[in-house]
Amino acid sequence: MVRDTIGGMIDSASARRRLVRLLPTWVLLVLGVGMAVVGAFVATRPDLSITVLVVVVGGGFAAAGLARLLSAAQERRPWLERSLGGALLGLGVVAVAWPGTTVQVLARLIGIGLLLSGVGHLVAAVRGRTEERLTSAMGGLAGVGFGMVVLGWPRLTLFLTGIVFGAWLVFFGLQQAIAAILGWRRPPPVPADQPTPRRRWRRRLRAVGAGAALVVAVGLLAGSVWVRAGAPAIVPDAFYTPPTDLPATPGQLLRSQPLATGVPQGAQAWRILYTTTMRDGVPAVASGTVLAPLRRPAGLLPVLSVAHGTTGIVPGCAPSLAPAPFADGAGTALKQLVVEHGWVGVISDYVGLGTAGPHAYLVGEAAARNVLDATRAARQLRPLRLDRRTVVWGHSQGGHGAIWAGSIGPGYAPELDIVGVAALAPATDLVELATGVKNTTFGRVVSAYLAHSWAAYYPQLDMNRLVDRRYRRTVSRIGQRCFSGRDALAAAAITSQLFGPIFTASALTGSFADLLRANSPHELVAAPLLVAQGDADPLVLPTMQRQWVAARCAAGQQLDFRSYPGLDHLSLVAADSPLTPALVAWAQARLAGNPAPTTC
Repeated sequence: MVRDTIGGMIDSASARRRLVRLLPTWVLLVLGVGMAVVGAFVATRPDLSITVLVVVVGGGFAAAGLARLLSAAQERRPWLERSLGGALLGLGVVAVAWPGTTVQVLARLIGIGLLLSGVGHLVAAVRGRTEERLTSAMGGLAGVGFGMVVLGWPRLTLFLTGIVFGAWLVFFGLQQAIAAILGWRRPPPVPADQPTPRRRWRRRLRAVGAGAALVVAVGLLAGSVWVRAGAPAIVPDAFYTPPTDLPATPGQLLRSQPLATGVPQGAQAWRILYTTTMRDGVPAVASGTVLAPLRRPAGLLPVLSVAHGTTGIVPGCAPSLAPAPFADGAGTALKQLVVEHGWVGVISDYVGLGTAGPHAYLVGEAAARNVLDATRAARQLRPLRLDRRTVVWGHSQGGHGAIWAGSIGPGYAPELDIVGVAALAPATDLVELATGVKNTTFGRVVSAYLAHSWAAYYPQLDMNRLVDRRYRRTVSRIGQRCFSGRDALAAAAITSQLFGPIFTASALTGSFADLLRANSPHELVAAPLLVAQGDADPLVLPTMQRQWVAARCAAGQQLDFRSYPGLDHLSLVAADSPLTPALVAWAQARLAGNPAPTTC
């Protein structure tokens, strides 16, 4: 009798309808709880591999699409929910089934999914009830904004996917689970247009959530635009335009002008314009700065000639145009030598950064001539009386230029007595530099500067053949930015989203590789040479530096190599670096004529 009764219940039309109604509810509950659990796991494990993230993203989109399909019948616009559900389900299948899904493909799928979700909300805003339009519009704009951010930062998406996508799974899963639980015991039907306390609270909560999401999306979009736009371009003023009747002799002072911006207390400064030479003795004009103590001791003042690090490769990137023209590299040590010890600092801008280019980025002899000619020109600046004794130092690109200045100085500018050369994290082996950091963010910036600069300086090179065709526009964009402030952030942000090196696999062979080797410092430096390197440097690699030092020692170069554990490319020359007092003491010892230590 009991079996007959149960069978009759199941066979009844009302029981079948109830079972059909509860089946989507059960599935929604399981899907919701499952998504919340998986999302919580992923959100707390942002170091997951690409394989795991593909499964999570694919499964998450598929679950979200299925949830929309199951709940479509209960929505005011079932066709819209079914369309979005089908699209999300399709994206999930594509993510999992795509052979060898990469970060780039995964980011595009996530971006498309967010855009689809946003478009769905926007359609609902147009066609939905009046009281829900604002909420739908905010949610739609937020979805579109998040999608655009994801598509604009594909590599960053891999890092944030575990956190952001995991949090989205938790939120969406809990939403579906709660809706399923509430759906088991429905209150008596109320007309859709009749407000109830429950509906009012749901609308308010949805509005608050959509508004918060929109604020975050707008903030991310605005930040992305701000970062990628970089800083407004600086246009050099008339000071940097040379006169028409240029003297043929290099190192001639053309004009000078007092400089007040960024001058350390206890010092005074000028910016200068002077003659120099490019390759093959072609005349050129460069700019620079001179820093002198206000209280100058009697007699001739020793000179510190500074080769500055990378600031860019186009006019407007000159240190003399920067808000802090004397902060480059070991700026604290420069200030101490000038203000406390009575030296005069001379910094060349190099050709092409204040004056017309092209700028010879990491072209060794061109940088050396610019540095030496700036010191020659500063000797003509009145009321200064400069000693012949000169110490040359530089950081990074400037370290490369300082070594070159030390090697060609006795022949190119014999009137200068170079008593010491200090190279701080110098770019010594350009082939190793180009290959060792080609897949890093700042390594790609250096590659882009090389490609853009050498395309103009060495017209015989076919840089379009050497640069990956996908990144030629990127190289041009980065080449127009200075490597300071917002521009440095923009350049790093742009290159951080590339999925491969700037140069092609075959680029580092043939004539390009030959020029890289030719511009690596390889001649002996007659003056005492100090090479300082941070052991945690991700740009100028410590292994490369040690190999170069060993090779130079074997060639007969006497040098003092100092390695600093835990210091990277910038912290090596920071104000609190142990190198700072050591550099001041080393320069003072060279001026005094003390024997130079050597580690060879």
